[in-house]
Amino acid sequence: MAQGLSKNEKTKNRGVFSIPVTPFNEDGSVDYESLRRCVAYCVEAGAHGIVMPVNASEGPRLTDQERDEVLRVGVATVGGAIPVVAGASGISVEHCLERARVAVECGADSIMAMPCNGMGGGQETFDLFAALAENTGLPVWLQNNKPPTGPTIPTPTIIQIIEEIPSARLLKEESLVPGNVMTTIIEACGDKVESIMGGMGGRYLLGEYRRGGAGTMPAGHITEAHVALWNALEAGGVDENGQQVVSSDARMMFNRLLPSLNFEFFFGVTTYKQAFWRRGIIRTPTTRQPGSKPFDRYDGEELDAILDELSDLLTWRE
Repeated sequence: MAQGLSKNEKTKNRGVFSIPVTPFNEDGSVDYESLRRCVAYCVEAGAHGIVMPVNASEGPRLTDQERDEVLRVGVATVGGAIPVVAGASGISVEHCLERARVAVECGADSIMAMPCNGMGGGQETFDLFAALAENTGLPVWLQNNKPPTGPTIPTPTIIQIIEEIPSARLLKEESLVPGNVMTTIIEACGDKVESIMGGMGGRYLLGEYRRGGAGTMPAGHITEAHVALWNALEAGGVDENGQQVVSSDARMMFNRLLPSLNFEFFFGVTTYKQAFWRRGIIRTPTTRQPGSKPFDRYDGEELDAILDELSDLLTWRE
């Protein structure tokens, strides 16, 4: 087993790593002023890290030039206050490496990528992450997803990458059985795992935390609420076996978030944009096709009710 990480190394990649949306003007162009406000809000609301541009940022619907500029604006806005994870997924190894080089140039703290669609097996996936690590010198996050959003990495391949590529020991786990995968990897790799965070909006965070999860990467529209839940989890401490404890306070906080998590599960990025817009953080809720879902006045009324019920947690004000 590898030597344990220092406290600073452990806490750097721990907590709530919020994902800002990419705001658009009415004509569909990127609204960079709203983007700055969106990123600044996530930082001010207590996020422990920023992740962009990725799926919740409508990253796959941005041009490469837009992706690069979105990342530049995001890193500049964060200004080193907290870590920035740069999305580097692409349609080929070469495309991923190009995106990763931009992340280096922008000053991102780490990069995150999914395997390219169509990769033919574990070796191709291993080679991708080896190339990302070798060509950037940055810590690399493996994003383990599920179709149609992204490929699922075979668990033995994740273990091999963590064991054999020292700078690729960070994992965002959001496959169909995330908790089971987390436990298998932690048991196999021990202290070589520098951080495992969940995705899917934090819907399974309590179970992931009990298994040793180090955080979550949700869309950023209710960052303060996610941070409040995380703080409640961390206050639970560990038991006599060193297992992270989910306290009753944390469970009550999670139950308060459930209506929001369920709502966004159905509407996806449409929810994120609507919530940011209704909170006065971005100028329009415009989304790009494909991916936008119908959102009528009844949906808006339900979202307003959800945000109102969380109003004591959503403390950010312009």
